[in-house]
Amino acid sequence: MEHDQSTRSAGIRRRALLGTLVTVLALPGLSGCAAGASPVATGSAAPADTSVSSPPAAAAPVPSVPVHDAAMLPKAPKPPAPPRFLTVEGTTIAVDVVSVGVRADHAMQIPDSFGQAGWYRFGAAPGAAHGTAVIAAHVDTLTDLAPFSQLRHLRHGAAIKVQRRGAPPVVYRVADVALQPKDRFDGRKLFRRDGPHQLRLITCGGKWLDDRQDYSDNVVVTALPE
Repeated sequence: MEHDQSTRSAGIRRRALLGTLVTVLALPGLSGCAAGASPVATGSAAPADTSVSSPPAAAAPVPSVPVHDAAMLPKAPKPPAPPRFLTVEGTTIAVDVVSVGVRADHAMQIPDSFGQAGWYRFGAAPGAAHGTAVIAAHVDTLTDLAPFSQLRHLRHGAAIKVQRRGAPPVVYRVADVALQPKDRFDGRKLFRRDGPHQLRLITCGGKWLDDRQDYSDNVVVTALPE
């Protein structure tokens, strides 16, 4: 990690990695209407015919309500399989992946454990048809570098394998490694839920800033499905 160890403040190493607001999209509701009864027309009575008895009028047919067999209804799609473990070719990165959400200050939760990374569960999952799956971890601990400190050195085309719970693993290939300044962080672009599917691995990087007690940048690895 590129920073001056002599000027770095000791004891402050864990911090929020990413800040972003999560937008909840409301789905439009469906409205229905009930069938009303047909009006009944009335008229004046005809003179009685005492010689011939008229048969009673047949009752109007009652409209039937269509009934569908429950077995014929389409099945709800299965929820995406959550990731559980991640490895990166050519590195010692081999970490458990846990589901995370958003903290009270709107920053993405990041596991404190040295051997864990966090998958943003409100976005796409690895192996999804579209959207960006985001997995993030700290760059270091109080005493050492963490596995994700190797992200900035990944070579183009390196394989990233994501093991999933209850589903086959998915493999991605590194397409880009970039430093993104934290003060110009674009959460909407990073956490998008549409468009072609991709995986992004994120950690801190750049220079250590004493006045902020934080790193200047994020290391962002973009990988595409194999």
